[in-house]
Amino acid sequence: MSTAHVLLGLLAAGPRHGYDLKRAHDARLPSAKPLAFGQVYATIGRLERDGLVSQAGHDRDGGPDRTSFALTDAGRQALQEWLTTVEPPMPHVSSVLLSKVVVTLLVTDADQARSYLGRQREAHAARLRELTAIKTDPGSTLGDVIAADYGIAHLDADLRWLSTTLDRVAELSEEVTA
Repeated sequence: MSTAHVLLGLLAAGPRHGYDLKRAHDARLPSAKPLAFGQVYATIGRLERDGLVSQAGHDRDGGPDRTSFALTDAGRQALQEWLTTVEPPMPHVSSVLLSKVVVTLLVTDADQARSYLGRQREAHAARLRELTAIKTDPGSTLGDVIAADYGIAHLDADLRWLSTTLDRVAELSEEVTA
């Protein structure tokens, strides 16, 4: 995810200060990793340096001074370019799950590997049930449902891969003992 572009998108609705941007990010992307305040302010600083946002005002609102930022014309153009550019499929497969399964297969016996894969499959199935519940919750927002759909599709792919891997481990184990 491009944090800079997401912040540009959140600023498209109008000026906001860093605190509001963080809250809006976390509300609009509920399944994404929450942004740290430091990350928001560092990113805003880079966007301002690059001429994509500018200071739009200051307010105190009972606390410390807060600087609001707004998109510049260059920021709107950069956002538009990002939104219309097709994302290429990732050229490499990389995930903690893949790495852990490969290392498990390297350093454990087939029984331990099958045990780990089974536990991992159970954890994925539990998360799948949680996300499915979000989709049927009348209090869920469109953003919640879209994020749940995305998560479900990825979990479903992981579950199919885990099942295939379990089958391959079983086949390999049979070949070794034969």
